Amino acid sequence: MINQVKQLFASTDERNWEKVRAVMSDHVLLDYSSMTAQPVQSLAADEIIASWAAFLPGFEVTRHVLTDFNVRIAAGEALVTYRGCADHLLDIAVWTVEGTYSTKLKLTADGQWLITGQTFNFERQRGDSSLPVKAAAIMAART
Repeated sequence: MINQVKQLFASTDERNWEKVRAVMSDHVLLDYSSMTAQPVQSLAADEIIASWAAFLPGFEVTRHVLTDFNVRIAAGEALVTYRGCADHLLDIAVWTVEGTYSTKLKLTADGQWLITGQTFNFERQRGDSSLPVKAAAIMAART
């Protein structure tokens, strides 16, 4: 389960969307409301990936560091909690976001753990908070 979570973030940083998709269930309950003020949504995995693919490559590099994993398993479902720190680099500037995550996984019939839910609990940010707007503008100019 921890490896699935690590693969999600490492593959996102690599922009390897096929590997990201491989660890997700068909639908994922996504909750980043503590940072974005967007409501919790159940989204198709492909929608989530399309959204990330349309935004994250606007940064030159993203790097997620995950620590302090805790896993609870019951009845074919798991909850993985952990700390996360994400650096987003563009030009010579860095925007860093920190918080905790709760990721839900479900055991499939073929014995694979897939992510069914992800909650990010925003704690703080530092650095150049204008970078997300700049990254979005870069991606908009590419289309």
